[in-house]
Amino acid sequence: MKLNRVYTYTCLLLALSSQTFAQTAKILKVKTDQSIAKVEPNMWGVFFEDINFGADGGIYAELIKNRSFEFTKPLMGWSIQQNKSNEGEVLVVNRKEVNETNPRYLQIKKEGDNLELANEGFKGMGIKKGLRYDFSMLYRMPVSGIKLVLNLKNSQNKVIGQTTLTPKQTDNSWQKQAISFTATETDLKAKFTIQFEGKGNIDLDMISLFPQDTWKNRPQGLRADMVQMLADMKPGFIRFPGGCIVEGTDLANRYQWKNTIGPIENRKLIMNRWNIEFAHRPAPDYFQSFGLGFFEYFQLAEDIGSDALPILNCGMACQYNSGEVVALNELDPYVQDALDLIEFANGDITTKWGKKRAELGHPKPFNLKMMGIGNENWGPQYLERLAIFTKAIKAKYPDFKLITSSGTAPDGDRFDLLNTSLRKSKADFIDEHYYRSADWFLKNAGHYDNYPRNESKVFVGEYAVHADSKIIGANRNNWQSALAAAALMTGLERNADVVQMASYAPLFAHVDAWQWAPDMIWVDNLKVYGTPDYYVQKLFATNKGTDVVLITANQKNLIGQDGLYASAVVDKATNELIIKIVNTENKAQTIDLDLDGKKKIKSTGFIDELENGNLNQLNSIENPQTVAPKRTTISIKGKKVNLVLKPYSFNVIRIPFSA
Repeated sequence: MKLNRVYTYTCLLLALSSQTFAQTAKILKVKTDQSIAKVEPNMWGVFFEDINFGADGGIYAELIKNRSFEFTKPLMGWSIQQNKSNEGEVLVVNRKEVNETNPRYLQIKKEGDNLELANEGFKGMGIKKGLRYDFSMLYRMPVSGIKLVLNLKNSQNKVIGQTTLTPKQTDNSWQKQAISFTATETDLKAKFTIQFEGKGNIDLDMISLFPQDTWKNRPQGLRADMVQMLADMKPGFIRFPGGCIVEGTDLANRYQWKNTIGPIENRKLIMNRWNIEFAHRPAPDYFQSFGLGFFEYFQLAEDIGSDALPILNCGMACQYNSGEVVALNELDPYVQDALDLIEFANGDITTKWGKKRAELGHPKPFNLKMMGIGNENWGPQYLERLAIFTKAIKAKYPDFKLITSSGTAPDGDRFDLLNTSLRKSKADFIDEHYYRSADWFLKNAGHYDNYPRNESKVFVGEYAVHADSKIIGANRNNWQSALAAAALMTGLERNADVVQMASYAPLFAHVDAWQWAPDMIWVDNLKVYGTPDYYVQKLFATNKGTDVVLITANQKNLIGQDGLYASAVVDKATNELIIKIVNTENKAQTIDLDLDGKKKIKSTGFIDELENGNLNQLNSIENPQTVAPKRTTISIKGKKVNLVLKPYSFNVIRIPFSA
């Protein structure tokens, strides 16, 4: 009995000792005075590609689908409603010999009654009560006699906005006419119709409808709530226009920036390559109108204080599709496009392309500093084409930075060939992409710790955690994925002298029209929400600092010890220390920050905490901020900070120095 009591007492002591040990704070030492790397001002950026209806049907606010009848099926998106079919009353006319960029138009020869033309929009039209809508069209009507009744109709076919337009008589030339009207109700899935009254002939083209509330109230502009999500992130750069659409399924389908500037009626529409890419997510109505073109991309970057980072085709189509390449002796036009783009962005208004920029309303240069040559291209065929681009661009613009491709993955034979060759040729930036599991992200938080410090820099141009393939759509953007990305990003920040830029991908997705997931920001026709990934990216971008400093536990970088990942920076502009710590464990962890440096510390700081106990937790249209940062004040005693990190949490701690 006595032995049993002794044994029980001993076990109790051991249990209490074990519990005390488990609760002992982990000491993290931060060398606040020793800068080990500079953080580039544009380190954290965003990557825009017209995928998942990100441009047409997304950030480009046009509500009419197939406004110029140039889709493969000319009336896709449109329906003709009439009591009695009159043969030849509605025709699509092709004038390719007269207008190659916009050959088709609609010819109405109205003889009977009750003719109505309806447009379904992009998965419906999001209409807001009390908001003005701006209609415009190109038309010809040599003899008057036709009146147009313009309607917004909700999903129950009730009219929720209406006006009447009586076109003025024209000669045989095309004229533009516009009118505005106000919606009386809100509807997520509305449509637009034109009722034709009277008798006579009228030709129509570029039938357009925009909401009043575009970004900066620009006519025919961008969807303001989507741009605001980007502006709130304060991204250092915007990479555009892709992505795989830069390459195209073949070279005829590649992105050509010169076709995307100037009057919108002269911008030649093409099929979006994501139209046919995924058999399980067909998108036969996915085209590029280029209403969002290169001038608008530059303007957007300037609006939100970001550097522009355009990516150009290098004479190679997508190697997963056709693998088509242009012959080396025919590469000159591609190279000239790159040189002309730099002149368009930066040239004086006396230059050919600088003058073009000024004519579009921007005489001041955009100050373009860099561009990408190719996207995810690989093999010796890429290297030989890249060498031609590099020689021509550097000869004219020696300080201009070029982003080069390392292929489709951060390892393997393709990567090894490119990475070795590009470093040997002293490439400015090597673009690494990875879409991998959460476990891969956690295991690779130290990936760049042993990279050479004084060679080519790394641009992590596309990355995202991909959950189980059985999980689809927005459900892929769960908290586990975002938390793993945050862990990896501490490694990117710790190695800011190697990884000088990074951007999550893709950016936008429409909940009813996506092809690829996960994505940072999801939208429907009326609302937008940021995923947990969005808030991770935003916290890094808005807390980037200027200098990396050392944060260690037991003299080692925090790369998964006890599930902790950390990085630290000093912001010389705000005179603060910023520490980022990820706790990937399902238990709370107590830490003591030991701030080692000469600067005095103020007595209070704050922590932005992003956490959720459920790794499968999502944000949604209905619940957009289930996982979102919460700010609390913290007390600082001397140079010690004691914190309890919640389970599954990402924490950004800002500690102000005394002046």
